[in-house]
Amino acid sequence: MTEATDLAARAGDRDPRVGLRAVTALRRLVEQLEAVQVRSARQQGWSWQEIAAELGVSRQAVHKKHGRQ
Repeated sequence: MTEATDLAARAGDRDPRVGLRAVTALRRLVEQLEAVQVRSARQQGWSWQEIAAELGVSRQAVHKKHGRQ
């Protein structure tokens, strides 16, 4: 099992403590993955608007979150 798969399984645990900790870890993982992909897109010449469209957010939101990285 991969880390993400394991975390997803634990997110459904009957014990809320286990589930909530897994949700927190998944959030961190998603944030890291998003940052990697945004950086990659920018290096390949994508505009903030193109990235925002793929993420389903506004151009301003994605630029505010990732513009200084």
